[in-house]
Amino acid sequence: MPLVTLTVRKPKSAAFKSGVLDAIQAALVSSGVPATDRFQRVLELSEEDFYFDPSYPDLSTERTQDFVLIEILWSVGRSVKVKKKLLQELMALLSAQGLNPENVMVCFKETTWENWAFGGGRLIHT
Repeated sequence: MPLVTLTVRKPKSAAFKSGVLDAIQAALVSSGVPATDRFQRVLELSEEDFYFDPSYPDLSTERTQDFVLIEILWSVGRSVKVKKKLLQELMALLSAQGLNPENVMVCFKETTWENWAFGGGRLIHT
């Protein structure tokens, strides 16, 4: 179960946020995540609460106010090949929506299965 957190600067339209979230979900599904396994949240922060460098480390264009930070928390075990494929598909989907891929930062966080309780306090794997 991936848990996706999308962080953006205010103001962003509902269409912008849902477009990014839909692209993330499509890329996750393409990588093997079940289509119904969708848990996403959006943090929309003011400029004084969301800082980012416009060019770190060596971007071809500077980040703008449309910069999006995508954090994907999921279980361990996905290969670098799977992550690269997901990133390639995600960048293509976001580009098709008009979002410059240089404005997108993705952070994968991995945790072991025994750290997930999907409901009722029940651990799936013990």
